[in-house]
Amino acid sequence: MSKNKQSVEIYGQKYHIVGKASPGYMRDVARQVDDNMRHIAEGNPRLDTTKLAVLSAVNITDAYVKLKQEYEEIIHLIEDEQV
Repeated sequence: MSKNKQSVEIYGQKYHIVGKASPGYMRDVARQVDDNMRHIAEGNPRLDTTKLAVLSAVNITDAYVKLKQEYEEIIHLIEDEQV
């Protein structure tokens, strides 16, 4: 699978990202990061970009960990039903 290159803008900064995902997917991911940072900035207008990025990473990672735990619980339920 070839790598795709995509230019995106996150919180007013341009980034060039490279990955195996489709350009549309990469744009969607960047848009979600941008939305998260802007949402945090609305409630905390004095935070600098670095702090917004770290808080955004914490929020996104929190959501990921919760989804991963839910997924694992569902897998265990399915495995228990098959026994």
